[in-house]
Amino acid sequence: MKKTFRPWQVDQSLLLPPSVHEFVPADHPAHFVRDLVREQLDLSSIVSSYDEARGHPPYDPWMMTALLLYGYSRGVYSSRRLAQACAERVDFMAVTALNQPDFRTISDFRKRHLKALEGLFSQVLRLCQQAGLVKLGHVALDGTKIKANASKHKAMSYGRMKNKEVDLAAEVAGWLEAAEAADRAEDAVHGPDQRGDEMPGWVADKRKRLEKIREAKAALEAEAQAEEKAKRPKKYRGGRKPKTPPGTPKDKAQRNFTDPESRIMKGRDGFLQGYNAQAAVDGAHQIIVAQSLTDNASDQKELVALVDAIKANTGRKPREVSADSGYCSEANLEALEQRRIRGYVATGRQKKADGGENKKQGPQAEAMRQRLRRGGHRSRYRLRKQIVEPVFGQIKQARGFRQFLMRGIEKTRAEWTLLCTVHNILKLAKAA
Repeated sequence: MKKTFRPWQVDQSLLLPPSVHEFVPADHPAHFVRDLVREQLDLSSIVSSYDEARGHPPYDPWMMTALLLYGYSRGVYSSRRLAQACAERVDFMAVTALNQPDFRTISDFRKRHLKALEGLFSQVLRLCQQAGLVKLGHVALDGTKIKANASKHKAMSYGRMKNKEVDLAAEVAGWLEAAEAADRAEDAVHGPDQRGDEMPGWVADKRKRLEKIREAKAALEAEAQAEEKAKRPKKYRGGRKPKTPPGTPKDKAQRNFTDPESRIMKGRDGFLQGYNAQAAVDGAHQIIVAQSLTDNASDQKELVALVDAIKANTGRKPREVSADSGYCSEANLEALEQRRIRGYVATGRQKKADGGENKKQGPQAEAMRQRLRRGGHRSRYRLRKQIVEPVFGQIKQARGFRQFLMRGIEKTRAEWTLLCTVHNILKLAKAA
């Protein structure tokens, strides 16, 4: 008996057009993100910017916002891949209702409304609170290094800049002389009315690089002078003179030509050109209750800011806070005690701690050391790894965010906030 198969009728037309609600199953995240944006998020700061009645009607800002948030939740970040998904993937079609904005429209919308999109974090966090997902019994803090949209090979130290500037200036001067001699020879052959004065491309490229080096060198010098002015005047007490005069950058000071605000930082897989992304995660359902981004590789200065941000975002302070040894200092431990927050902060030694090992020595550090020792393997500090580190794994590994798309600390800070917002939306979707 011949086996029969289900029909595969490629040319069969549908009698009635399908609804976007039928593109994916009813419990699919696409429906949740779309309806969340339509019904519960306030986009007045975005909508108010469309004050010109003339011209072709733009895409609906609610649809564009839902597209970005859903794309980030699926690990689709670039505007070109988002535009491609709108044309090829039914889950994206369920979000956009078959609208297909091109990649330039998506990119411009994100850049234009980046600050407003950053503000969605607090709105989503409030929804998480209303759903009972934020308990603030135990909050874990941690930071992760994320690669900037720049190569570490495009960075140059101040010492190399000084040498390279001299070499390039001499090289460019020699080439310009050769170019002028060639122009004179061509004028003699072709006549004065014929164009022969265009600068060769190889000369222009070198001159452009020389200009970039001079700009970066001037920026480093300005930063060093600003730091010197901020310091209190110190009397010279003899001894060895400093290697670099006050207000002058050290030879090892570096600046990146592509993203000058990013820094060389040490990550798990070696050194990278990037930023230090911070998150405070609630222990009940792994909701991010506070976040920030800095160009400082050290975590030490971020603890107080994150703890205060938790109170500002939720209206309450956490009962317990845990953090690794990168956050440990006498000032930080004292700040937790003043805020009446029970801290569990590792006091482990670092070979080259930022600010010196003396910041981890004192009565507060010793008391914390005793607290962790008394708890042993049952200490509340053990919760840190299982609360905050999986969040970074979900963002970087599960959703594939390994590098910022934008450049400059203000834009990358907004991009990190958007990632944290999407993380909380997915937690909210699971609880719904």
